[in-house]
Amino acid sequence: NKFESLSKVSFMTSRMKLLKYLDMSNNLLSHDAADVQCRWAESLTELDLSSNQLTDSVFECLPVNIEKLDLQNNQITSVAKGMAELKSLKELNLASNRLADLPGCSGFTSLEFLNIEMNSILTPSADFFQSCPRVRELQAGHNPFKCSCELQDFIRLERQSGGKLFGWPAAYMCEYPEDLRGTQLKDFHLTELACNTTLLLVTALLLTLVLVAVVAFLCIYLDVPWYARMMWQWTQTKRRAWHNHPEEQETVLQFHAFISYSERDSLWVKNELIPNLEKGEGCVQLCQHERNFIPGKSIMENIINCIEKSYKSIFVLSPNFVQSEWCHYELYFAHHKFFSENSNSLILILLEPIPPYIIPARYHKLKALMAKRTYLEWPKERSKRALFWANLRAAISINLP
Repeated sequence: NKFESLSKVSFMTSRMKLLKYLDMSNNLLSHDAADVQCRWAESLTELDLSSNQLTDSVFECLPVNIEKLDLQNNQITSVAKGMAELKSLKELNLASNRLADLPGCSGFTSLEFLNIEMNSILTPSADFFQSCPRVRELQAGHNPFKCSCELQDFIRLERQSGGKLFGWPAAYMCEYPEDLRGTQLKDFHLTELACNTTLLLVTALLLTLVLVAVVAFLCIYLDVPWYARMMWQWTQTKRRAWHNHPEEQETVLQFHAFISYSERDSLWVKNELIPNLEKGEGCVQLCQHERNFIPGKSIMENIINCIEKSYKSIFVLSPNFVQSEWCHYELYFAHHKFFSENSNSLILILLEPIPPYIIPARYHKLKALMAKRTYLEWPKERSKRALFWANLRAAISINLP
């Protein structure tokens, strides 16, 4: 028919003393909250108001003794608490409306069956069965469920409900996000870590602290900041050299070897090493900082230039060497060249034994080289020194251009 006013229909039934069942479906019924109070027949227990134009205010105009209520296919968006006190209501059909969540049972204390299919429920409340302890069957399928962390509690609720969800699992599928569309809720799983923000933050904080501790340990033990600073110095020097003299980038070897030593070992270098290598036929051309460093350039630039213009780098090792900061710079740049050119350009001369405990942690490359015994040991006996000089000359023998 074309009934329009729900309150007028209620007055029509008010004098019907024996009326128990009323079907007002497929009309044009609506109810304005400003309308006069409804008066239904007290005997009415079943009411069908499906396929009308009813909104949330319909709960202000319902028979107080109703036991079975059908509000399917209307325009209801929510069931506000306190709107209706239907203490006898056992069955409620709210399918095909616009509800965004499961209604509570504060006004329906006797509710046993609820149909809320085909609404707009994305993440239903997980406390439904706690607020509705008498509900034996819930039909909530065919809703556009959003599969996210919030839905995990509802999925767990199904396991705890003991089969109270009608149509499970076929009628319960993910609609959002796009990549999970069509997935049944029973097959949707997320880890506890992904959904527990507190646990995620604590885990992230712990991992960050561990990472910071590891980085700090490596920085202290391996002296990473020192190496980073050296790499920066090397790149800056190369950049300045390219900017000032780009045509001279092809390095020309000018020396057989660059000598690196501690100032405290300078007497041995000047009295023994330099005279023995530079005298006689086929003399060796050595690069020594006192005579070959170019005035006006920084010490770093001079060290890098001398190492790059030398075929070999000779390091005079002693306890004094490992205590010298500049010797460490020279060893670093020479070792960098050793790896960049993939050549055996390092010659280590052990002038005096070096106890391992006095070698700083950042000299781990030196420790590795010495562990392989790739050094020449300065003999204390004079009779063995001729062989020492012969081996050293052979190690740096090359024809310079």
